[in-house]
Amino acid sequence: MTDTTIGGLIQGLHHVTLMAKDARRNNRFYTEVLGLRRVKQTVNFDAPDVYHLYYADGAGTPGTVMTFFPFPNIARGTTGVGAASRTSFSVPAGSLAFWRDRLAAEGIEVEDTLRFGEAGIEFAGPDGEGLSLVERADDPREPWTGNGVAADIAIRGFHGITLLLRKAEGISAILQFMGYREGGQDGNITRFVRDGGNGANIIDLEESADAPFTRQGAGSVHHVAFAVENAEAQAKVRDALVALGAQVTPSIDRDYFRAIYFRTPAGVLFEVATNDPGFARDEDPAHLGEALKLPSQHEHLRAILEKQLQPLEDRPLGTSARGDGEDMA
Repeated sequence: MTDTTIGGLIQGLHHVTLMAKDARRNNRFYTEVLGLRRVKQTVNFDAPDVYHLYYADGAGTPGTVMTFFPFPNIARGTTGVGAASRTSFSVPAGSLAFWRDRLAAEGIEVEDTLRFGEAGIEFAGPDGEGLSLVERADDPREPWTGNGVAADIAIRGFHGITLLLRKAEGISAILQFMGYREGGQDGNITRFVRDGGNGANIIDLEESADAPFTRQGAGSVHHVAFAVENAEAQAKVRDALVALGAQVTPSIDRDYFRAIYFRTPAGVLFEVATNDPGFARDEDPAHLGEALKLPSQHEHLRAILEKQLQPLEDRPLGTSARGDGEDMA
């Protein structure tokens, strides 16, 4: 079923977006504990009183970007079939002992894993989201070290995601169409691999006949985004998906990328996002994520939002992260 022309356009994961409850707690965990860089603080396009927070490597490179919608009054979600159940990050070989100790110091329980010959640890994030760190000896991606985690142990980006499903056939066909190949089986998990991609190249399909269905809430994955180079490549992918029978949205401008969305036969929401223009389009690369950036249609709400949104650090919104009182507009 694979169309190699279309499949070659998909480079791997672009980002994974989850729901959260407390923005400050979320920010602390992903920056101070996991050592990622916050590369953007903006708001939900459809609910501007809710943050959209992005954590990644130093530049927000596609394949490294974890994003969150923190809704203060949201209930805890239920992880189940029909969604991504676990997001995995790539770490250097020999680094798991450091990460076990670091997580234990935060009171976080970890479980050792060995899947497809790869050693890892699994644990839960602040809202119960399923996370894992997997050792990969050959990951050349440059890590972010600005939050105090040394380069020889720091997260490189995504290793992949796990989708929990009743049956894998329908989504297997979609992945093959998108250029993934079946890479083996370990128990009830079938691995799909994007060869020659951006490093975030693993999709694991875990089959479970009796797992509950996902209930969206804090800790649940909202959607999984795949990377393409630009709008031209995205349009080709969209045309191919429509010809396949998928219900695909028009291309939507998300300021830092363009996005199309469609649901797989298993109910998982997939996005295809462009690599350009990137997160430096409205900020100096040296100061990504320091200022509150608003979509143009919500800029008139800045004064209100700066009062309503929970500060992520011990300083009010509207002041500079450098402490010089510079306005964040």
